[in-house]
Amino acid sequence: MTIASASPIPLPVKVPLLTRSGWSGFILAVLLLCVAAPVLNLLLPKDSLFHLSDYAVALLGKIMCYAICALAMDLIWGYTGILSLGHGVFFALGGYAMGMYLMRQIGLEGNYKSALPDFMVFLDWKTLPWHWTFSDSFGATLFLIVAVPGLVAFVFGYFAFRSRIKGVYFSIITQAMTFAAMLLFFRNETGFGGNNGFTDFKRILNIPIATPGMRMSLFVLTSLTLLAFFLLARWLIRSKYGRVLQAVRDAETRVMFSGYSPLGYKLGIWTLSAMMCGVAGALYVPQVGIINPSEMSPANSIEIAIWAAVGGRATLIGPIVGAFVVNGAKSWLTVAYPEFWLYFLGALFIGVTLFLPDGIVGLVKRLKGEGK
Repeated sequence: MTIASASPIPLPVKVPLLTRSGWSGFILAVLLLCVAAPVLNLLLPKDSLFHLSDYAVALLGKIMCYAICALAMDLIWGYTGILSLGHGVFFALGGYAMGMYLMRQIGLEGNYKSALPDFMVFLDWKTLPWHWTFSDSFGATLFLIVAVPGLVAFVFGYFAFRSRIKGVYFSIITQAMTFAAMLLFFRNETGFGGNNGFTDFKRILNIPIATPGMRMSLFVLTSLTLLAFFLLARWLIRSKYGRVLQAVRDAETRVMFSGYSPLGYKLGIWTLSAMMCGVAGALYVPQVGIINPSEMSPANSIEIAIWAAVGGRATLIGPIVGAFVVNGAKSWLTVAYPEFWLYFLGALFIGVTLFLPDGIVGLVKRLKGEGK
């Protein structure tokens, strides 16, 4: 059979693990959170039972940034079959782009009263490195937050996918990429703060960061960004482009024989996924107050894959649920039983892989089916 007479591309018809009411419920929950959180945090007195503490606001904001990364992982792993163990580097690149802007904001307010960041003055640097050129512009920073992770992902993905590297080999080289980037950013001469990274942020757009109003504004912005990315991912997966991605996941060779080139599809979703992680990192930094090379550690990238697996791959909502469940448990266990946290994480991933291949969302779906 020639390619011209081959059967059409297999576009999988998969029953979604969540109904239309489930999508609507998630959207309504995020919108309700955007309204309820400011009321509970800013308008209720601190001694009220329903007051949302600053710690809770920061924790929820941080987990929502992680949820964006989990959603990005679902697009490439759940729907395209590409397991990345290096997405932490894209998260960190977006965070560093925002951190550079925030460091320039405090340059003249620091201990050394210089246009240079404090750590550069301490190291006796005389001028800014070339890659800090546009770091004093908020508009340029917004562009770099998306462009830098996207460019790195595009170049890396182009050569990897063009060479038809996939499966475990692709996962290994992505992990090697993030480890190499971490070692690079640890070096003081690269101009990224070395081991300490960036911290002690004061202002964003000349507005103090450490105020309840600004923290809540960042919280609401993060939740709306998560919702926007969710709607974008949902639209993308329901389109022909998304169906081809699933066909690539299920039968890439047959897709090629049907006249489609998987390279463009895989490269496009891979780059978009990296950009989403970059935005998540940029939102993470002002809320947490620090960015350093440890965010690029291979362990962090593995955790992103665990969030997606625990919640349920190829469901969109599942990875978001997984990010909240795993990081909520981590927040409690690292305080109550810090020595057992890593054992719990490993056991959770093994248990989900063996007994819950569809994750939490798949389990809920099956329980609902059994109850009918």
